[in-house]
Amino acid sequence: MELSLAGQLDALAVWRRGLDRQAADLSRFLLDHDLLDDASERKLAALRERLASDRLCLAFVAEFSRGKSELINAIFFADTGRRILPATPGRTTMCPVELGYEPNTPALLALLPIDTRLEAQSLAELRERPELWTRIRLDADSPERLAEALTEVMRTRAVSVAAARALGFWHDDAPDDNPPLLAEGLVEVPAWRHAAINYPHPLLKRGLVVLDTPGLNAIGAEPELTLSLLPAAHAVVFILGADTGVTKSDLAVWRDHLGGQSMTRFVVLNKIDALADPLLSEDAVREQIEQQCRNTAVTLEVERERVYPLSARQALAGRIDGDAGALEASRLPALEDAMATQLLPRRREVIERLVADTAQGVEQQASRRLTDQRRQIAEQMLELRGLRGKNSGKVQVMIERVDREMHDFERCTERLVALRGVHARMLRELLVGLSSDELRDEVAQMQRQASATLFNLGAKKAFLALCQRLRERIVLARRRGQEIHDMLQASFGRLNSEFGFALSLTRLPSLDRCDRELELIERSYAQYLGLSQALRLAEPRFMEQFRRMLLSKLRMAFENASGEVELWHKSASNQVDSQLRERRRGFKRRRDGLERIQAAAGDLDHRIGDLESQDARWQHLATRVRGFTAALVEAGSATAPAADAGVPQRATPTLSVVASRTAAG
Repeated sequence: MELSLAGQLDALAVWRRGLDRQAADLSRFLLDHDLLDDASERKLAALRERLASDRLCLAFVAEFSRGKSELINAIFFADTGRRILPATPGRTTMCPVELGYEPNTPALLALLPIDTRLEAQSLAELRERPELWTRIRLDADSPERLAEALTEVMRTRAVSVAAARALGFWHDDAPDDNPPLLAEGLVEVPAWRHAAINYPHPLLKRGLVVLDTPGLNAIGAEPELTLSLLPAAHAVVFILGADTGVTKSDLAVWRDHLGGQSMTRFVVLNKIDALADPLLSEDAVREQIEQQCRNTAVTLEVERERVYPLSARQALAGRIDGDAGALEASRLPALEDAMATQLLPRRREVIERLVADTAQGVEQQASRRLTDQRRQIAEQMLELRGLRGKNSGKVQVMIERVDREMHDFERCTERLVALRGVHARMLRELLVGLSSDELRDEVAQMQRQASATLFNLGAKKAFLALCQRLRERIVLARRRGQEIHDMLQASFGRLNSEFGFALSLTRLPSLDRCDRELELIERSYAQYLGLSQALRLAEPRFMEQFRRMLLSKLRMAFENASGEVELWHKSASNQVDSQLRERRRGFKRRRDGLERIQAAAGDLDHRIGDLESQDARWQHLATRVRGFTAALVEAGSATAPAADAGVPQRATPTLSVVASRTAAG
C-alpha cells in the first residue's frame, strides 16, 4: 500500500536527516585533512541549512461555509478526539491562519491586530516586531483548552463605516461586496489580521506548514495574502460545496487568486453527505456526485482527476469513532493519497538537484587541491631521483635553481595584483546592476509612472515595463559575468603556463533561478493590477503595501543572484590564494629537502620515500573525497526510506495516528 501523506512526510524527513549526516561527515573529513576551503564550507553549510529548514506549504482556500476548517480537522487533528479548529455554521476563520512548528518556541497562538493594516508595513516586516503581536499560550495536552483558545481566530470587531473603509472592508463603489450593517450602523470586521499557530503536531514537526485562508472579501482585503503567501504555497486545496457546485464567489476566488498560479492544485467537492436522498438509490446519488465533479472540472478548466468529492464531517466522525467504514465512505483517503503521491516527489527533486550540485562543486574544489599537491610531489621526486649518485656540488646547483625558480615565481604576484584589480572592478559593475539600491530606484520609477495615470490604472503597464527592465538587467549581468569568466580563463591559462599553477574555473552561475523567480513574481502580481482591481488601485494604502512587498520579493531574488556570483568569485579567488600558498610551501619543502641531502647523502632515499608516502596519502584522500561525494549524491537520489518499515498498519489509518506512530517509533 502507498504510504499516506504522514508516512511520506516522515520518510522525507528521515531522508533529509540522512543527507544532513552525510554532508556533516564530508565537511568534517575535509576539515580534518585541510581540504575545506571557504567556498566549500559555505556550500555545505547552505545545503545543511536547507535540509534542516525545508518546509512544505499546503494552502486551504475556500469561501465561507464550505467546510474548510472541518477538512483540516479531519486530516490533521482527528487523533485529539474532537474538533480543534472552529468549524461552526457561518463564518469561522476570519483571518489567514498559519499552522507550523518551530522546535525552540512553545505552543502558542500569535495574533496580529487588524489595525496594523493602517500601517504601510508588510507582514514580513511585522513579523520582526514581536511587540505588535498578541500571544496566547496553548495547552497541547488538553484538546478542550486547545480548541477553546483557537476560537480567538473567529473574533470580530464592530467599527464605523469610515474605519471599515480605511481597513479595506468597505467599498462605496461596490456595495454588493460590503458586509451587512449592524443595527447601530456599524460594520463587523475581523479582530485580527493574521494568526500563527505553533503546535507540536507530528506532521508539522516533519516540515509541513498549513495555511488556512478566509473567504473572498478577506482575501481581497489582504494584499499580503494574495501577493505573497498564496503564491509561495507549494500546493493549494480549493474547497467547494458539493450541494452548490461552483458559485459566483467561488469562481471569483479561483480566477482572481488561483487559476493562473503554477502550484499544484487539488479541487475538493465537500459535503457529499448532503446529497444523500432517501428517495434515490445509492447509484443515483453516486451519479449526481460524479456529474457535479464533471461540471466543476469544466467550469474551473481542470482535469476531472483533479476534483475530489468527499465529506469532511463524515471523515472526522469516522476517525474519532474508529469507524473504518465511515472513513472509507467519506472518500477522504483518496485526496490524502493524491497529495502524498503527487506533491512530495516535487519537493524531493528540488533537494536532489541541490545535493548533486553541492557535491559536484565540493569534489571539484578538493580534487583540484589534491591534484596540485600530487603534481608538486611528482616534480620533487623526479628532481630527487635525478640526484642519485650525484655529488654535493650538483646538489648545490639544484638548490640555486630552486632559488631562481622561487624568485621567478614571485613575479606572479604583480600579475595577480593586476588581475585582482581588474576582476574586482568588473565584479562591482556586475553587482551594481543587481543591487538593492538599483531595485529601489526601478520600483520607484514604476510607482511614478503608475501614479501619473488616473486611479493608478497605468499600474499594470508600468509593472510590466519594470519586469522587462529587470530582465534586461539580468541579461546584462549574465553578459558581464561571461566577460569576467573569459578574462579569468585567459589569465588562468597564462598563469598555469608561465608559473606552474593548476588553476581552473568552475561553471559560471547561469542566473536562471533569478529569471524563474522574476517570472513567478510577474505572473503573481500582474493579475492584481488590471481594470478589475481599479478600486483597490486607487487606494494609497494598497499601492504602498504592493510596493513594499514587491520590493521585498525582488530584493530576495536579486540578492540570491548576487550571492551566486559572489560565491563563484570567491571560489576563483580562494583557488588562486590556495595554490599560491601551496606553491610557496612546495618551494620551501624542495629547498629544505635539498639542504638535508647536501648535509647527509644518505637522506636522499629516505626523502624520496617520504614523498612517495605523501603522494600515496594524497591519492588515497582523493579517492575518499570521491567516495564521500558519491555517497552523498547516491543518498540524495535513492528511494526514500519507508516510515514505520515492518510495522503493521490498518488498511485506512488516520494521518494523525500514522504520524504519531512514526514519531514515537
